[in-house]
Amino acid sequence: YATLLAPVEPGWRNAKSLIVVPHGGLGQLPLALLPTQEVRLTPAREGSALFSEYKQVPWLLRKVSIAQVPSVAAFAILRALPPGDTARQAFIGFGDPYFSAAQAADAERGQPVQVAQVGPTRRGAPLARRAAPRTMSVDSAELAMLPRLPETAEEIKAVAAVLGANPVRDVYLGRRANEAEVKRAPLHERKVVMFATHGLVPGELNGLTQPALALTAPQAAGGKGDGLLTMEDILGLRLDADWVVLSACNTAAGEGAGAEAVSGLGRAFFYAGARSLLVSNWPVETTSARDLTIDLFRREARTPGLSRAEALRQTMLALIDGDGRVEGGKTLFSYAHPLFWAPFALIGDGGASVAISQ
Repeated sequence: YATLLAPVEPGWRNAKSLIVVPHGGLGQLPLALLPTQEVRLTPAREGSALFSEYKQVPWLLRKVSIAQVPSVAAFAILRALPPGDTARQAFIGFGDPYFSAAQAADAERGQPVQVAQVGPTRRGAPLARRAAPRTMSVDSAELAMLPRLPETAEEIKAVAAVLGANPVRDVYLGRRANEAEVKRAPLHERKVVMFATHGLVPGELNGLTQPALALTAPQAAGGKGDGLLTMEDILGLRLDADWVVLSACNTAAGEGAGAEAVSGLGRAFFYAGARSLLVSNWPVETTSARDLTIDLFRREARTPGLSRAEALRQTMLALIDGDGRVEGGKTLFSYAHPLFWAPFALIGDGGASVAISQ
């Protein structure tokens, strides 16, 4: 903050929001998490929730909302776009895909999901990188190793309800959350397009050479394909969306660590016709991700005219200052730590008023 923003603070001090054009490594650093002054954390008192001491930090988020754009030229193009078709429906969402036939069978028998890890569940590939050479096709056995994210079904349905969407026509879960259905769906007729699943970067599965969203495996969907919506697939979609929400992991990344900002999946969705994206810069904890996306659209629905960037800012602050993860009446941990809220970034026209290029 002292290096990037403090020297030019007179130019933005009275702004409510910033537009930022980051380059290189800055593209992987959400500026919302920069402290605006030095702070020495006071240890939380005994019995307090884990991470609750981070509520003391004066994050930049408390001052302004932040939107990120690939370039000043791209921002000008986004601002010049005509408004979307007023006849569009509100929402379409894809979530809780089955990554193997066994997962589909268990889900349809009502078998509870087996959780092998202790602590928060994250959205992203849990697989260790392997020394095997990459191939031209993805190993479907590795796709089957991805854990299901059944809570994403509730996330998709909750957002659909907030936006008044049709739960039958506009919600694609389980077997229906597959590659063929995405390509067949009338995405250009929706204001909000949402995916809640695992996000993958190249190399996280053997044979994966593009960033991708993990969808239902062909063995579970009864179709062809590889169970992935890759960057190349997204470039072939037709959109007219005010929001594309990628409630997944690493959806701001392109070629892995050090990739340029707004590369990979995000760039592909812009080319396909999105005006704004909600993406993530690192693996997200799944329960807080669900709470964030649901609250984001509740706030937009409650306050007509609220900018996308400000809605996201208010939602993040609510996570920071809220109760955190509560189970059985007991708070397990606070969401005040930036690992829960800071990975999310608004890419595109968020209604901001001051532009900063770094």
